[in-house]
Amino acid sequence: MTIRKAISADQTSISSLLTDLGYPDTHHFIAGKLALIEQHESVAVYVYELDKKVIGFIAIYITLQLGHAGDIMRINYLAVDPAFRSKGIGQALLDYVTAIANQNGCDRIEVHCHSRRTQAHAFYERHGFIESPKYFVKKVKQPNA
Repeated sequence: MTIRKAISADQTSISSLLTDLGYPDTHHFIAGKLALIEQHESVAVYVYELDKKVIGFIAIYITLQLGHAGDIMRINYLAVDPAFRSKGIGQALLDYVTAIANQNGCDRIEVHCHSRRTQAHAFYERHGFIESPKYFVKKVKQPNA
């Protein structure tokens, strides 16, 4: 087992895991996104590798806060291959980025998790997350529009 930063060779595995989360067709743009992430210090994707196969990943970014002493780590995506769920992989990824949050002066970790993902809600609650509604979204343009 290894947790490491994602590399471009991981794009197919990450795209497949995103499809499992309900984000199909990411294979068209995932390489470009991973390349952009490599250029940003406050954004990262970490993969969980078992026997040289990526079976999970977590994508995070750190946001500086003006009104709080600590900053915020945000989990954008956390996915584990369905065949490997409930085996501690999600917890290992979460523990890994929690250590990074602590090292970077974050005082909390946030995650947006759609209401339909009830199993994910239970996972986050087991790991000390509490619900903090509301979340508003405004779309400003369509991709490739």
